[in-house]
Amino acid sequence: MRVTYLGTGAAEGVPALFCNCEYCRAAKKRGGREVRSRAQVLYDDLSVDFPPDAFYHAAVLGADLSAIRYLLVTHSHMDHFNAADFILRGYKYARNLTEERLDIYANEEVCAVFEEGTRREMRADVSEHIGLHPVGAFEELTFGGWRVHTLEARHTSREPLVFLLEKEGKRILHLCDTGLLPEDDYEYLKRVGGGKLALVTLDCTFLYEAHGDGARHMGLDDCAEVLSRLEKMGLADGETKRVITHFSHNSAPSPELVLRAEKEYGFIAAYDGMTLEL
Repeated sequence: MRVTYLGTGAAEGVPALFCNCEYCRAAKKRGGREVRSRAQVLYDDLSVDFPPDAFYHAAVLGADLSAIRYLLVTHSHMDHFNAADFILRGYKYARNLTEERLDIYANEEVCAVFEEGTRREMRADVSEHIGLHPVGAFEELTFGGWRVHTLEARHTSREPLVFLLEKEGKRILHLCDTGLLPEDDYEYLKRVGGGKLALVTLDCTFLYEAHGDGARHMGLDDCAEVLSRLEKMGLADGETKRVITHFSHNSAPSPELVLRAEKEYGFIAAYDGMTLEL
């Protein structure tokens, strides 16, 4: 399985869209891997989230977005779901699509955003090839060789979802956007059972930045706590890849700082366009 981290930044991107803080000014000058677009991860033909930077992911990083057969959306925040782009998935805007059909699995609020964002310009001959499927937390979905379990994220409301993905014997836990997981998630993972995780994708918005209890994102210590719980449950071990992503400009994710995090915690710090093979 190929995993590609197309976007690794938080809502404001890095450098942040309207920011002139010291770090953002420096990141603009340095460029390269310090430029982080909004969050999107490809797992083979499945994408988690579809941000406003999807055009950049296609034009600059070379992603074939027409090859996405399945889309899981964590929640309706604008940095994770840009509905209006889907009016362009056909007609004279897109020819020779790799996959004719796209199925979107998301909560009811995301479905409402899709309808609202596409209402004025969506053509029937485009929409007929897009399926919209409302889902909630703690459901099991099966499609195209995938088995997906939806879990509840700790974010701004009970809307956001995180996902346990399974395909061809590979199991992945995708944990963005969320703070420390609710206990119900661990109980659900116990009931589901299964083998060890090949990969855990972790929200690390805060990196080393201090934050209070009950935060809606995680930092390094939180990510380590989640991994510790998974190891005690027998779901993760030394072979499990641990990738941190969704960095904020407020945590100043410079190359030096993310390298320090990798050495101290044993994580892989994602950057835009980073690819792993599982």
